Amino acid sequence: MLRVKGLTKRIPGGPILLNDISFDAYEGDFIAVKGGSGSGKSMLLKCLALQERWTSGSYKFNGKEVFEEGWLTKLKVKQQVAYLEEKPFLYPEKSGLKNVIIGSVSQTPAWRRWTGMMRGDDYMGAMDMIENRGLLDKAHMKAKHLSGGERQRIAIARALVHGAKVIVADEPVMGLDPHAANIVLSELKALCKNEGKIVIAVMHQGDWAERYADRILGLNKGNLVVDVYGRRLTEREKMQF
Repeated sequence: MLRVKGLTKRIPGGPILLNDISFDAYEGDFIAVKGGSGSGKSMLLKCLALQERWTSGSYKFNGKEVFEEGWLTKLKVKQQVAYLEEKPFLYPEKSGLKNVIIGSVSQTPAWRRWTGMMRGDDYMGAMDMIENRGLLDKAHMKAKHLSGGERQRIAIARALVHGAKVIVADEPVMGLDPHAANIVLSELKALCKNEGKIVIAVMHQGDWAERYADRILGLNKGNLVVDVYGRRLTEREKMQF
């Protein structure tokens, strides 16, 4: 479903942030990305979501070469690859429900983002997605009153409502207590197992990656140095990134 070959990201006149990264991801994969500060983890996710321009490399999505198909294919990839920040942006004065319906900038026309207007089928679809996240009682609560874990789950619901097939999440459980972190990661894992979504998540905590991921990628100074199936990492592997 997703194939990356030779992804390189260089700052013009500056350093190489990602160097010749290659990997495949298939329906149902939960992939954890690990590495130290400055290793290129966040940049990798942004490149996959086409929020950053690639210097070179090949990107195949659902069998199509993204950079050879033109702007329409790129637009579809941006709609289907949802980028979740460590602290996802939600409109603080709007309810969880309206945040789900409005969507992100790349998913929703400007008039809907500002007015919050919705059709009946939009409303029902969003409510179903919120209920599936176990947040039905939070649907009409303003986003500013939601906890960190609830905000992440609303952001997940928003991505799914707007057609995401792939979720790339940058430190989705950073700052959450263990209970909330388990809820978020269990939900992401269930999306892979039950709905065939692909999740690629940066995880700082080693035990989370070993517990939930089907596969672990380790980056060091922009290089892919570890690519193993999800399991307990050896000390040697940890030292590599």
